[in-house]
Amino acid sequence: MLLRGLTWLVLFQLLGTAINHLFLPVLPGPIIGLLLLLVFLISRGQVGEPLNLAASSLLRYLPLLLVPPAVGVMVYAADIAADFWAIVGALVLSLVLSLAFAGVLMQRMIKRHASHEDDQ
Repeated sequence: MLLRGLTWLVLFQLLGTAINHLFLPVLPGPIIGLLLLLVFLISRGQVGEPLNLAASSLLRYLPLLLVPPAVGVMVYAADIAADFWAIVGALVLSLVLSLAFAGVLMQRMIKRHASHEDDQ
């Protein structure tokens, strides 16, 4: 069961990498594969047991993937400190834009939900 779920994950990653090399070199292949997996799961309507088992077993090791970036921050601390204000500015700008986008999206979803309730 676990092997079947891992096979689905690897297949979508390979499909994304193929699309990356053939048609869309701007986006990374694994990101394209994740988007394809998302579309597949939305169209299917549910996550199967093998994929759920594979994802939960991989999530157990997620903290190990965060160790290399943390080490990189420590190694390049002087470079990060030199560009501190540029990094802070970029983070604040991205936060403001993300909040504005999320607010507009939420308002549209509330209006859509209210119109669907009025129709029924």
